[in-house]
Amino acid sequence: MASIPQEDVLVVPRSLFEAVGAFQGFRGDVGGYLPALLDPRHTSWRPRAAVEDDPSFKQLIPYCVLAHRGPDAAIRYFAYTRGGGQGDARLRAKRSVGIGGHIASCDGAHGDDTSYEAGMRRELAEEIAIEGGWTSRCVGLINDDSNAVGSVHLGVVHVLELERPDVSARESAVVDCGFETLAALLEARDRFETWSQIALDALRDGTIAV
Repeated sequence: MASIPQEDVLVVPRSLFEAVGAFQGFRGDVGGYLPALLDPRHTSWRPRAAVEDDPSFKQLIPYCVLAHRGPDAAIRYFAYTRGGGQGDARLRAKRSVGIGGHIASCDGAHGDDTSYEAGMRRELAEEIAIEGGWTSRCVGLINDDSNAVGSVHLGVVHVLELERPDVSARESAVVDCGFETLAALLEARDRFETWSQIALDALRDGTIAV
């Protein structure tokens, strides 16, 4: 039987996160965090299987929120349900407004901002197809140490502003997808994974501006 290749993912020590300012929830101060978090002196590539249950490291995860402003001036956001192809069983069947995943060693040798950008674009291309142009803004970070999944991950939030709301799924991890208003998403808030709840609250409060 062929062995499954080891997946090495980009991590930083939790001690670094604490040194630059640990928090719970959403933090919009990108400049106060990313230069340190993506400094190759601090990052390392470690086996995903080993760090998924090791809270002494934080796995860096791009978390992309797709937005489109329609002709009626209303902004709608891409949302979906995490299907059976979702890699982390702890998130399956949860609703989400974030597209993204781990930065892997195949994305670059240095563990810096170039590796991070390549990994973000790879994850987007693997999970969804976006028809039309889009621009991306890094708007903050999400941390949630209240559960086992969040304790080993750190989300870097990007808002992708789309020219048109034409997005389709490319893998089974993305099902029941489409664009909805923030009000509709907030009505179903309890169905969403915790990171999405945090992002939706930040959108509602204006902490994330679109």
